[in-house]
Amino acid sequence: MLTPPLATVADYRHLQKRLGTARNVVVTPSAYGTDNHSPVDALIQFGSSARGIAVVDLSVTDAELRHLNARGMRGIRVLFGRTNPVKPQDIQPLAERIRGLGWHMQFYMPPAHLVALEPVLLKLPVGVVIDHMGHVPQPQGQGAPVYHTVRRLLDAGHVWVKVSGAYMNTRIGAPDFPDTSVVARGYIASAPERVLWGSNWPHPAAQAGETPVPNNLQLLNLMASWVSDDVLRHRILVDNPARLFGFEV
Repeated sequence: MLTPPLATVADYRHLQKRLGTARNVVVTPSAYGTDNHSPVDALIQFGSSARGIAVVDLSVTDAELRHLNARGMRGIRVLFGRTNPVKPQDIQPLAERIRGLGWHMQFYMPPAHLVALEPVLLKLPVGVVIDHMGHVPQPQGQGAPVYHTVRRLLDAGHVWVKVSGAYMNTRIGAPDFPDTSVVARGYIASAPERVLWGSNWPHPAAQAGETPVPNNLQLLNLMASWVSDDVLRHRILVDNPARLFGFEV
């Protein structure tokens, strides 16, 4: 008997009605390795309202990359910690492979790995996205080495950060996540033109019991406490992702 999926396109469309969102980015999860078939199928179902981030390694062919691009993929995800289909020495060659497609690289990894890779990421010829605020540990917060790494990367001009996953590294917790919120506000103040928001739905770590199960509407409403200005909030939620992922404005 086939195991039912953790989440479906229909489930996400229901969530979008609750949140009032119209676009989304489908990210290949770590459990799939380099198998992008399910995310591509989701992109086909969503149509032009969605883009994707694939997981590939150096064995991927140029034809496969072109196929993924035609289906709506706009970048590749580099994961350390859970699965490592990409090794540190593979990052630069993969960046060169995707450069002509206009793709970027999204990095999900423990803080120590991100700190160690700072020199590599600074030199990449493609855009870089740091996932989930760089997993800044608490209670160190803005005093943690990884926070300063992300701030320096943002200063480089080609790096973006996702102010997502406020529930993932908090020591204080819901509803306001004051410790991780300080980190988010720091990034927003530093480079508002390269900050992205994401829901991280369907919260696989929470489903696995590694983090609390968050309230999705509560996570979106955090933006109102992080950014009081309507124009800036629109920039983060609409304009920035449109520019990075190639959505029509």
